[in-house]
Amino acid sequence: MKLQPDKSNAPTINAHGPGWIEVNGEKHTQSVVVSSLDGVASWTWTPKHFNELSAQAFEELAQDGVELVLLGCGKKLQFPPASLLRPLISKGIGLESMDTLAACRTYNILASEGRKVFAALLIES
Repeated sequence: MKLQPDKSNAPTINAHGPGWIEVNGEKHTQSVVVSSLDGVASWTWTPKHFNELSAQAFEELAQDGVELVLLGCGKKLQFPPASLLRPLISKGIGLESMDTLAACRTYNILASEGRKVFAALLIES
């Protein structure tokens, strides 16, 4: 089998535990967006819980160049109402909803493949 190096220098989600996620050695205890786009690493995301999601929260994620947003909903899988997703839909950006730990794992795989992806992770305490 021929191994090939990762196609990306994107930030990596290194570890996680109850109420925290570590991105490139930096521990986050509040909801965070991790980006594989060049020049953008991560930033604190406004919603703290699934019921705080709004169209404005998704507007923050509707940036040029993003192919896919992985929504980490917390401890359990939930689906946001379609009406909140209009900012993503209008730009042709896909959304996959999953629990936060699954979103962390999926982000690392897609980012290592060179995909342009955001992981919007709700961190519940």
